[in-house]
Amino acid sequence: MSDYEIVLLDIEGTTTPISFVHDVLFPYISNNLQQFLSDNWNNAALQQHIQAIADQADADVQNGNKQAIAIDLDNESPEEVQRKMIQNVRWQMAVDRKIAALKGLQGFMWRSGYISGQLLGVIYDDAADAIKKWTEGTGRRVYIYSSGSVEAQKLIFGFSDHGDLLPFISGHYDTNVGSKLESNSYTRIAGDIGVEPEKILFISDNENEIKAADKAGLKTVVSVRPGNSELSSDASGRFRTSSNFLDLF
Repeated sequence: MSDYEIVLLDIEGTTTPISFVHDVLFPYISNNLQQFLSDNWNNAALQQHIQAIADQADADVQNGNKQAIAIDLDNESPEEVQRKMIQNVRWQMAVDRKIAALKGLQGFMWRSGYISGQLLGVIYDDAADAIKKWTEGTGRRVYIYSSGSVEAQKLIFGFSDHGDLLPFISGHYDTNVGSKLESNSYTRIAGDIGVEPEKILFISDNENEIKAADKAGLKTVVSVRPGNSELSSDASGRFRTSSNFLDLF
């Protein structure tokens, strides 16, 4: 396990408790969305996210998704657009949809929460220590690959309960590089970083992501943390696991 140059980390269930994402970050969106839209309606950056949600909603309607509600930005009042925005966002969050439009809006809202002090990223003690040790102690580079947007990733690590960890992280990837369940995504990341896949150690709590990374030739470790899904007998017997990343050194 020593012959790797790059560490590629998942976030939820790996560096960060699942409970933080589901009990803190997601409710922050649900509880504040209506007021946030009203207060920031004329913000140019917010309007870009509104356009993305509207485009996604229209595409969903055309594809026959019965939960989606079309949004007509040109002809509907701001109040009507906001109402439909909230409906679209809430059903997408309810099914934990991992699409760029939703993740982009979430990241934009979370930024205001982190800056105001309402949110503080939670990182496992051993994960924070390991990130520093990988970079400062061994000269390896650490990257993040999460279904959450790059913006959201930077907020968790930049405003964390262990201080600003961004100086220890060399780069970030989200689903714009591809699904975490597809081996080609990991091949693309290796190519972008400029190393052979076998020089990357990928750590995630999701055994299907681990299998995809393994298929691409990456080294893998399954993160075992409180609240994570139980591994199948196939995965537990096939892949190395860790509940404390300092044990990986």
